[in-house]
Amino acid sequence: MEFVCPNDPTVRLLSCRCGMGKASRNASRIYILFACCASSVLASYWFSIHLFLKFDTVLGFGVNMVTVSAVLILGLTQRSSGKNRDVRVDHLKLVCLQIVSAFGVILGLYEIYLLVKNNLEGHISESHYWFYRCSQLSSWVITCFKESSSLLAEFVFGLFVIVIRLMHAPSFKRKVDSIEDPLLSCHTETKEGQTECLDGKSVSCWQLLMFKFVNMMMDIGVTRQLDFQDLVPLPCELMPSLCHTALLDCWKAEMNKHYSDPLLFRAMYHAYGWPYLRLGLLKALNDGVGFIGPLLLNKLIRFLQQGSGSMDGYILALSLGFTSIIKSFLDTQYSFRLMKLKLMMRSSIMTLIYHKCLHISLAECSTFSEGEVQTFMSVDADRTVNLSNSIHDAWSLPLQIGVALFLLYTQVSFAFISGLTITVLLIPVNKWISTLIASATEKMMKQKDERERMSKEEEEVEEDVVAVVEEDMEEVEAKEEEIRSAGELLTYIRTLKMYSWELLFTQRLMERRKMEVKHLSTRKYLDAWCVFFWATTPTLFSLFTFGVFALMGHPLDAATVFTCVALFNTLISPLNSFPWVINGLIDAIISTRRLSRFLSCPEKSSEIKRASIWELQGHDPPPCFLRNLTCSKEHEAILFKDASSVWSSSSKVEKSTVLNNISVEIPNGLFVAVIGEVGSGKSSLLCSVLGEMRLIQGFILSHGSIAYVPQVPWILSGSVRDNILLGDNFDTIRYREVLQACALDVDISLMTGGDLAYIGEKGVNLSGGQRSRLALARAVYSDSDIYLLDDILSAVDSQVASWILHRTILGPLMNQKTRILCTHNPQAISAADMILIMDKGHIKWVGNLSSFIESPHSKISLPKDSDFSSLQLLLKESKGSASDEIMSMPLVDNELIAASVDANKSADMEELRKEGKVELAVYKSYAKFASWPVVILICISASFMQASRNGNDLWLSHWVDATAGTEHTRFYLLVLSIFGFMNSLFTLARAFSFSYGGLRAAVEVHAELLSKLVNAPVYFFDQNPSGRILNRLSSDLYAIDDSLPFILNILLANFFSLLGIAVVLSYSQIIFLLLLFPLSYIYRKLQFYYRCTSRELRRLDSVSRSPIYSSFTETLDGSCTIRAFKKEEIFMARFLEHVQLYQQTSYSEQTASLWLSLRLQLLAASIILFIGVMAVIGSRHDFPLSLGTPGLVGLALSYAAPIVSLLSSFLTSFTETEKEMVSVERVVEYMDIPQERLQASQALLPDWPMQGQIEFEHVTLRYKPSLPAALHDLSFSIASGMQVGIVGRTGAGKSSILNALFRLTTVCNGRILVDGLDIADIAARELRGRFAVVPQSPFLFEGSLRENLDPSCMTPDFKIWEVLEKCHIKEEVETAGGLDIIVKENGTSFSVGQRQLICLARAIIKSSKVLCLDECTANVDTQTALILQSTISNECKGTTVVTIAHRISTVLNMDLILVLDHGILVEQGNPRDLLKDECSRFSSFVKASTM
Repeated sequence: MEFVCPNDPTVRLLSCRCGMGKASRNASRIYILFACCASSVLASYWFSIHLFLKFDTVLGFGVNMVTVSAVLILGLTQRSSGKNRDVRVDHLKLVCLQIVSAFGVILGLYEIYLLVKNNLEGHISESHYWFYRCSQLSSWVITCFKESSSLLAEFVFGLFVIVIRLMHAPSFKRKVDSIEDPLLSCHTETKEGQTECLDGKSVSCWQLLMFKFVNMMMDIGVTRQLDFQDLVPLPCELMPSLCHTALLDCWKAEMNKHYSDPLLFRAMYHAYGWPYLRLGLLKALNDGVGFIGPLLLNKLIRFLQQGSGSMDGYILALSLGFTSIIKSFLDTQYSFRLMKLKLMMRSSIMTLIYHKCLHISLAECSTFSEGEVQTFMSVDADRTVNLSNSIHDAWSLPLQIGVALFLLYTQVSFAFISGLTITVLLIPVNKWISTLIASATEKMMKQKDERERMSKEEEEVEEDVVAVVEEDMEEVEAKEEEIRSAGELLTYIRTLKMYSWELLFTQRLMERRKMEVKHLSTRKYLDAWCVFFWATTPTLFSLFTFGVFALMGHPLDAATVFTCVALFNTLISPLNSFPWVINGLIDAIISTRRLSRFLSCPEKSSEIKRASIWELQGHDPPPCFLRNLTCSKEHEAILFKDASSVWSSSSKVEKSTVLNNISVEIPNGLFVAVIGEVGSGKSSLLCSVLGEMRLIQGFILSHGSIAYVPQVPWILSGSVRDNILLGDNFDTIRYREVLQACALDVDISLMTGGDLAYIGEKGVNLSGGQRSRLALARAVYSDSDIYLLDDILSAVDSQVASWILHRTILGPLMNQKTRILCTHNPQAISAADMILIMDKGHIKWVGNLSSFIESPHSKISLPKDSDFSSLQLLLKESKGSASDEIMSMPLVDNELIAASVDANKSADMEELRKEGKVELAVYKSYAKFASWPVVILICISASFMQASRNGNDLWLSHWVDATAGTEHTRFYLLVLSIFGFMNSLFTLARAFSFSYGGLRAAVEVHAELLSKLVNAPVYFFDQNPSGRILNRLSSDLYAIDDSLPFILNILLANFFSLLGIAVVLSYSQIIFLLLLFPLSYIYRKLQFYYRCTSRELRRLDSVSRSPIYSSFTETLDGSCTIRAFKKEEIFMARFLEHVQLYQQTSYSEQTASLWLSLRLQLLAASIILFIGVMAVIGSRHDFPLSLGTPGLVGLALSYAAPIVSLLSSFLTSFTETEKEMVSVERVVEYMDIPQERLQASQALLPDWPMQGQIEFEHVTLRYKPSLPAALHDLSFSIASGMQVGIVGRTGAGKSSILNALFRLTTVCNGRILVDGLDIADIAARELRGRFAVVPQSPFLFEGSLRENLDPSCMTPDFKIWEVLEKCHIKEEVETAGGLDIIVKENGTSFSVGQRQLICLARAIIKSSKVLCLDECTANVDTQTALILQSTISNECKGTTVVTIAHRISTVLNMDLILVLDHGILVEQGNPRDLLKDECSRFSSFVKASTM
């Protein structure tokens, strides 16, 4: 640099920075530096010719050549960027310029130090040496000072600008990862409906390498609570829609190519195979770099033993540090790319399962239970995704083990075989343990039907893994049974509480839990043995290897010992991971086969279903037949021709058909009434039109679009408007007309938020009639060609039924359409154009009304002419009153109520989540569940385990330093053996105490959570969707069962390992303490910076997971309706949105984890570099301070090597533990939910109630404080033995009377007396157990029919058969197989009407003095309803019977009638007396119905 002339015009031009911009000044720095370096190189080159043998001159020449090369590359980069582009130097290049200048100053000082040293030693240097070195130093000092001053001035100026802006804008918030405020916002607004995604090209390689794109989210996480909009944008390739399309196309190709045996694994390979194989190359490189560390360590220790003063030691130390840095980048990049691939696979598998659920018919899906399908989504999808981890590990881990063993051979010759023998001996031990697990799981109680369904998969697995496969199959079955039972409990919790069956179902769930815990305990104790064997393997390995090596006569030196120790540490991870890899492979194989079996089921085709006689014979139908079919479509809406259908999948052979030889033609535009007794096949007829049944003979044709309303209405969680529109465009006029026709206007006007009011899951905040009318409004709004209505009039009162019939079904909105109504309503039958009678799966009779009256099949009484006139009069009167009110009700404006609706929705639906770190109380709660003595034992055993292992290594260090030959070998081996024995003993104690504590915590948490949920009031389940609660009972409990103990065990081991390493390093290298405190400070700040974000990310992950399961469960319930309306694409798009949010949360969480991992590994690499360099400096003879013996130095270096992964593993395990503790936090949150009053202040006699007298005294009931009163100041008295009928419009408060009587909802004011006792003083569960009830929604649980009828098993069989005969269900039960038949899930073995009759029989068998019937005859035909009413009157004499009825004919013979209107008792009296008063409310109800 000293050769640059200051008067050179080029330099003067480049140095003139007055008036130049920042970009020009930065460019000038490059050229000045280039000129200075070039001149310096010329000088060094001239001197190197004369003194090339001098190392310092050669060093100076080489450094300057490196500088010139860097500047040339920088200049070429700037030139290749184009002349027209703005030449600017970014922060990285500016830092490089400062580093080069500072490095030049350091080299100059070092070279002058060498000259001074040579002169003191008598080697006089020539004057030109001094001139050269001093001029070089001065030029670098001037350059460094000049550049530093310029940078400091720019920094101060920028800081000044920021301070000024902060003073003028106090509300300014930092939104970017820099103190500079960009000219252009880093956030670009996306168009409405589009989702922001992160394009790979928009992120530089440096940002991807350092994960700097995560910094913005981390900054926000430190300052405030994260929200979903703060997450890292999702890369385009991770968008669920793209992932779904990729795998779906490959699965379709797989189905076409291997139709008989398609495998999901092959489809996944075609979709993601090549990217995954390319990742294998990166993993091979990463594993190879990992073995460079021990080799460099060996060379470095041997260099330290020789005590040479050459520069080779520095090169080895620097190489050891840089190798760790390279390994850090390779490791994180492999994990990052594998993580992205796993997220792609997870989203594609989840969406593929959802797609199948949308398109598979009910008949094909009948092979799988609902719990099993939910397991596909929650368990099998994750296990299949984990296959990507296991495949690469399956070849990588054995390769790592083999290379490590070969390197051991190069160090200790054949002595390593003794250590290898220990490892080999573990194989039969593990085989023996696996056999014990298999024999234990074979003794488990298993569900027979689940076992038969899973048996095919077990037969296909190879013999060598049968035991493990059986274990995993048992786990899957147990988990399926538990999830299904928990889902059944949550779904029917209201009904279970009315029956007082909570404890019964809790016991059923606990039995399945015991099966799972038994299996879980077997696996946990197996894991304990595995932890014991694999944790003691390195200690035993070193003991046997060094012992045999020493006994063979070889002296132990530091290089050999600690190179072997480093190789032993390298062996720990593969040895520990390999059994998990095998288990993961087996789990993934089982899950892929299960998913393949489900995904290969035939889908419901949108084309016409045909299974004609020609197709059954393997021939094509004749052309004339097809022409007739085409012509018939123009005139016939629906055509059946010899159609026979079954409710079974194509994989099963069904002997008995549900529909037999159905042949009927339904012309366009007719109103068809389908009637028949309970179980005659009416609902099956509609489902066959929809294609939900499997057609085994004949054909079914339908022409035009179809709208379907099932017998049990399917209500979507969302607003009223969303339920009606179901994705269609909003037409204000038609929407208003539909609301009026379905009599929803008044109901909507009473809701907070109007038609935008939020409807909970399954319509929990709606009455039965409102749910039915809402489902009808959805069908009417769709404006379809064909309407399939399954008994929609039974859930509403007679007035509303008349309104719906004449204003909706027969009104202008539908009178030109084809309408098929399954009904028992006489008005609907009398108004039908065609009547179709079903009987045991056959069409018994078809004709019009006049023919039906004359036929012998007529079993109903039709209304007389006078009744028709009174009906018309009633409609005219209602038009002048209620209709005027309805027409005057405007639609609620969105903008006016948006705020209230959002607040209402968020209060009811948005899942609350904690803020900040996981509180210490959560950890204490988990420790309490695990038992404090066990926790103390775990900590003591873990500390002594680590102490014995560190003592073993320190003794080895002392051995190699104390002896130069082979003397005292046996003494050293004896002490080493004692350390090994103590380590094994404490390892065994830690492993089994940890397993016991984890199991105890799992059992206690589940029992406590289930108890709290069962004892929670009903309104808690109304406010919290079942998917949210089931998420805690499934995912969160799974984390507490398995994931949390596993990661806690790792955290404990890492903590004591780090503590031991810090103690050993401080002892062996005292200078390490200088680095310990600053590194601890940096480490603490780094982990705090990360943990603030990681906690919120885990909470967001849990919150984003709940909508997926809720949406999935909701879709399973309404899949038939979705397919009927052709809304599969809309629901698929909705599910993709949920998955995308879950995908984005997982991506943000895992990239943040990799961000931390990289920085921790780089921090640990600096420790290795520091210890290595200081060891080399300390080995020099002229260094005044001794840094330890070769043995201690080798021990320090061998301990510093694993700290790279241990630091990362500790914080990762700590943050993962905190994330998993979020599951404990969420479960503990449910420990504080409100509880019902179960303690009684009033003791009951065994036979209470003895009379059955009921009194309501000024009772007021509200479901929410913000809602109007459901019962308002209600007072009435029911004498003992009286039969009372409660009537009123839908939503009048009829069911609320039962809710108050059964204490499902606490009354606000007043009291209820039963036999003179205030029911508020009686324990709720005991109170409900003394009443008999038939709920509005009939409930049968999975089990034998005898258990369903008499859960207490106290009634003899002959008594049960007598009651079944009186309830007219005996014949159907005998046909089905008697009392021991297994009722399918949700009672699908029987029709809805049959289920209601069975529930009635159950209530009669109970023989209570108070019997409550909630519309128990709504779903049976009129004749059966009358017979049942007669049966109730005869069998329940002396019993107080409270009947809620929509069918007025069932209450005409009762003793007392209560008429409700909006929660107010408007009328009461004897029905005969009320009928005499033509102005009475009850009389108007009778006029509106046909008796």
